Amino acid sequence: MSTDTPYRPASRWLFTVTILVGSFLLFMVQPMVARMALPKLGGAPAVWNSAMLVYQALLLGGYAWAHWIGRFTLKRQVMLHGGLLGLAAIISLPVGLANLTPPGDNQVFLFVPWLLLASVGPLLFAVSAQAPLMQRWFADGAPGANPYALYAASNLGSFGGLIAYPLLVEPNMYLDWQSWSWSVLYLLLLLLVIACGVQASRAIAARPVSAISDTDGNDDGTPSPAPGAKTIALWIALSAVPSGLMLSTTTHLTTDIMAMPLMWAIPLGLYLLSFSIAFGEGTLFKGFFTLLAPPMLFLTGGISMLSQGSGGMVIAATSLIMLFTVAVSLHSRLYSLRPAPDRLTLFYLVMSVGGALGGLFCALIAPLLFDWVYEHPLLLLAAALLIPLPPLVPWGNWLKLNAQGHRIVALALALAAVLAGIWLVRAWTGWFREPELAAIALLVFIGLASIGWRLAYVATLVSLMIGFGGAATLETSTTGQRVRSYFGVYTVRDDLETNRRLLSHGTTLHGTQLTGPGQALTATSYYGPTSGVGLAFSQAQRLYGETASIGVVGLGTGTLACYRRPGQQWTFFEIDPAMVEIARDSGKFSFMPRCAQGVPILLGDARLKLLEVPQHSYNLLAIDAFSSDAIPLHLLTREAFGVYQRAITPDGVVLVHISNRYIDLEPVLNALVQQDGWHAMLRHDEPSEQDEELARTGSIWVAMARDQAALDRLVTASASEAGGRGSWQALDTSRKARLWTDDYASVLPLIMTEGFFR
Repeated sequence: MSTDTPYRPASRWLFTVTILVGSFLLFMVQPMVARMALPKLGGAPAVWNSAMLVYQALLLGGYAWAHWIGRFTLKRQVMLHGGLLGLAAIISLPVGLANLTPPGDNQVFLFVPWLLLASVGPLLFAVSAQAPLMQRWFADGAPGANPYALYAASNLGSFGGLIAYPLLVEPNMYLDWQSWSWSVLYLLLLLLVIACGVQASRAIAARPVSAISDTDGNDDGTPSPAPGAKTIALWIALSAVPSGLMLSTTTHLTTDIMAMPLMWAIPLGLYLLSFSIAFGEGTLFKGFFTLLAPPMLFLTGGISMLSQGSGGMVIAATSLIMLFTVAVSLHSRLYSLRPAPDRLTLFYLVMSVGGALGGLFCALIAPLLFDWVYEHPLLLLAAALLIPLPPLVPWGNWLKLNAQGHRIVALALALAAVLAGIWLVRAWTGWFREPELAAIALLVFIGLASIGWRLAYVATLVSLMIGFGGAATLETSTTGQRVRSYFGVYTVRDDLETNRRLLSHGTTLHGTQLTGPGQALTATSYYGPTSGVGLAFSQAQRLYGETASIGVVGLGTGTLACYRRPGQQWTFFEIDPAMVEIARDSGKFSFMPRCAQGVPILLGDARLKLLEVPQHSYNLLAIDAFSSDAIPLHLLTREAFGVYQRAITPDGVVLVHISNRYIDLEPVLNALVQQDGWHAMLRHDEPSEQDEELARTGSIWVAMARDQAALDRLVTASASEAGGRGSWQALDTSRKARLWTDDYASVLPLIMTEGFFR
C-alpha cells in the first residue's frame, strides 16, 4: 500500500443506516403478519405471545448464524449472508400468510407457530442476523470504535418499526400495500448489507498493521478470555427476565383492552427502547432508571397478584412504566458485563437465548403450568433478585454499619415485613379499611427503607404481593373455580351478599347468574329482556314462527339460551373448549343444562364454522364473541358480514354486540350501511334500578339486515316491550370510519379516551 494513501476505516453512518433499516423491517413485520393472521386465528392475546415466541426463536437462529459464519473470512461472510438474504427473498417475498387451514381439533398451540414459521420464517431468520453481523463487520473494519453503540441504533430502528405500524402504516395502508412496501425495503436492505461488506473488506485490506488495536482482543492480537459459565448464566438471566416481563405485560393489555397491533407494540417498543438507553454511551439516563427501578418495581409489583379489580388504564400505564424502568436497569447491568468485540456475536447469541427462554416460559410453559398469570409476579421476583439496588436513603452509611450490622438490619427488616404481611393477609377484605391501609403503609415504608439490602427488599415485596390480594388469588387456585386456556383466564366466584355467581375473563365480568330462589334462569348482564338481543330473541316466534332458527356466536355463561322456546332450532359457536366446560359441563351455571339441553355447540372460529353450515340457516344471528373487553377484528369486517349474509335467511337479522369501554364501534357498522348495502338500527339499553337488582347492565346492540322490512318488523315487535323501553334508533351518521375489511382494519381513529380513565 502506498504510504501517501490515507487509511480509511469503515464508515459508521453506512453501518448505522443498514442496522436501522434491518431492525425497522424486522419489527414492522411482526405486527403486520400477526394482523394478517387474525382472520385465521381470532383475537386471543395468546396469538401475539405465540407470535413473539416464534420471532424470538428465529432471532436466536439468526444470532447463531451470525456467530457461526464469524469463523470465516469477511469476504466469505458477505457471500454467505448475501446468499441467505437472496434465498429468503425468493422463498417468501412478497410477505404473506402461508396457505394453511387451522386444525379442526382447535390445536392452536401448535398451529400458530407453524403458520408463522411457514409464512415469514426464512425472512425473519435472515434479517435477524444482520444486526450482530453488521456490528462485527464494523468492528473489523473500524478498529478502536465501539461496535456496541450500534446496538442502540438497532433498537431505535426496531422501536421505529413497531410504532410506525399501528400509528402510520395500519391506519393508512391496505395489507397488500404493506406487503409490497416491506418487500421493496427488504431488497434495499440486501443492497446495504452487501455495501457494508464491501466497505469493511476494503478497510481491512488497506489497514496498516499499526491500526490493529486491542479492540479485537488483547494488545498482542490474541483472543480475549472466554466468558465463564457463571457469566453466561447471568447474561441469560438478565435477558430472559425483561423478555418475559414484556410478554406478561402484553397479556394484560391485550386481554383487558384489545388484541390489536397498538397494544402489542407498546410493551415491545418500550422493551426495545430500554436497550437503546442501556447500550448507549451516556450514563445519565442509565443512572436515573437504575435508581428509579427498585421503588417502581416494589410499588407496582406489590399489587401484581391482585386478581379482582386490577383492570383499568391507570394500572396498565403504571405497569408499562415499571416494565420500562426495570428493563433499562437489567439491560444496563447486562451491558456492563459485555465482553471484548471479538466475543460480540457470542454475547448476542447468549442474549437471544435468554430472550427466547423468557418467551418460551410465558407463551407455552406458564399457560400449561398455571391456572392464573402467576408468571408475572414470578418474573417480578426474579427482577428483584437481579436489579441493582442503590439505596434511596443511605441508612447504612449514616449508621456506620459494618458487615455484621448490615446483615442484622437486613434480617430485622425482612422479619418486620413478614409480620406486616401476615397482618395484611388476615385483615384483607378487598376494601381499603383502616387495618388494611395501616398494614399496606407499613409494608411500603419497610420496602422503600430496605432498598439496598437484597434479602429485606425481596421479603418485603413477597409480603406485599401475598397480602395485597395474593392470598385470595392463591386460594382460588385450590378451589377449582378458575381455569386457564389458550384464550384467557376464567374465574367463577360466588357473591354471597348479592346472591350472584359471576364469571370473569381476566378482570372483565362476562356473565352472571342469580342464585336466589326462583331466579336461576333470569336473563342478566348484557342480555336482559330490554337489551337489543333480548328484544329480538323474545320476539323470534312472532317474527319467524314457532320453528325460528337462531345462531349465537360466543357462548359465555349461556345466558341467552333461556330465550329458547320449544320448536326453535338453536346453535352456539364457541372458539374455546374451556368455555363449553364452564357453561355446560361443570355444573357451575345452569342456563345451558336447563334451557338448551342437546343444543349443538360448534367448536372453532365462528367465521370458519359458519361457512360449514348450509346457506340461509338462521333467522337471527347474534355476534357476541368478546375476549374480555377485546374484540376480534376479523368478525367485524366486510368479509365477515359476507359470511353472516350467507348464514342468515333473506329476511334474517344479525345482532352485533358493540358495548366497549375503550372503542366506539358504531362508525364501523355505519360504514357497512353506507357502502355495503346493509340496513341497521341501534338499541342502547340503560338499566333501571330494578334491572340493577337483577344484575342487568347497560348494553349497546346493533341489528343489521339486508332487508329493511325485516328491521321494520323487529322495531314494531319491540315497541310494546317493557313499557315502551324497547325503542330502537338509527345509527349516528356524523361519526365516520373507513370500511373494515380483512385487508384493512384500524381501531386507532375509534378510541374513546374517556374510557381509559373509568
